[in-house]
Amino acid sequence: MLPGSISEKFHVNIDGVEQGMFIKGEDSSNPVLLYLHGGMPDYFLTQDYPTGLDEYFTVVWWEQRGSGLSYSSVVSPESVNPEQLVADTLSVTNYLRERFGHQKIYLMGHSGGTFIGIQAAAQAPELYHAYIGVAQMSDQLESEKLASAYMLQQLKDDGDAKMVRMLEEAPISDSVPLPESYLSVRDSAMHRLGIGTTHKMRSIVSGLLLPSFQNREYTLGEKINTWRGKIFSGDQLWNTLLSTDLTKKVTRLEIPVYFLHGVYDYTVSYPLAKSYFEQLDAPLKGFYTFTRSAHSPLFEEPRKMREIMQSDILTGSTGLADPT
Repeated sequence: MLPGSISEKFHVNIDGVEQGMFIKGEDSSNPVLLYLHGGMPDYFLTQDYPTGLDEYFTVVWWEQRGSGLSYSSVVSPESVNPEQLVADTLSVTNYLRERFGHQKIYLMGHSGGTFIGIQAAAQAPELYHAYIGVAQMSDQLESEKLASAYMLQQLKDDGDAKMVRMLEEAPISDSVPLPESYLSVRDSAMHRLGIGTTHKMRSIVSGLLLPSFQNREYTLGEKINTWRGKIFSGDQLWNTLLSTDLTKKVTRLEIPVYFLHGVYDYTVSYPLAKSYFEQLDAPLKGFYTFTRSAHSPLFEEPRKMREIMQSDILTGSTGLADPT
């Protein structure tokens, strides 16, 4: 390790539950960046997709209550809800502020983590320099409708009669939950069409499952818990995400806001995120389109991500943002 650097994996008691995290940074005096993962912790992907963010930040890859390192049979299903996860986020933030001696930190949400992150930033803006939404959620039910329509057309064009039939038999309406038959084909179809985790990832097994078990920083039990936690926490949160329109719930932030989105992303709709950004009120805001990315621009285009973080977000500016 370099002098002054930090590389830790540990648990800390957050609101009565032992929760795990990785902390990585080349200089522990750098600004702190708290990362909120989406449907499952994705720190394991940094082995194959290094972000380089630890050059400029002390990056905290927190694995939230009921997920990954924080998965445990003592976590009640009822406690995995947006209000508790927002409260946990604020508690982790205050732990990090005290530990590293910073008055404020940076908050980055990804996918489902943006649902929690933007609410935390709205609730306690005094704790954060800025909020960064990567694949920012807005109206996820509408996003699923757009994704279903896109996939149906693309699969028709590809001549995949089986998947076309499955999607046609599971139309999405305004009701929640979504049809199980749609959910059974959703992820595999998204990855096949390049609109899932990354634009180039074609298989959940080879792209996510195998890498999660090949990462050397988790024990075997922790690797298994990553997937157990995905099912557990997903069951608790998914329908709430679908039934909540963030564009009505969070209309203003008191801190700088940055949305970073892959143009191929249909897991969380790119045009809906852009529309949300345009109506969101904030003292400073920037929208950044990643032209070679789907759902994970921090892993797909890490150089551009680092440039934005270093040149704009750390300086409180928007020089690299899309033209308004």
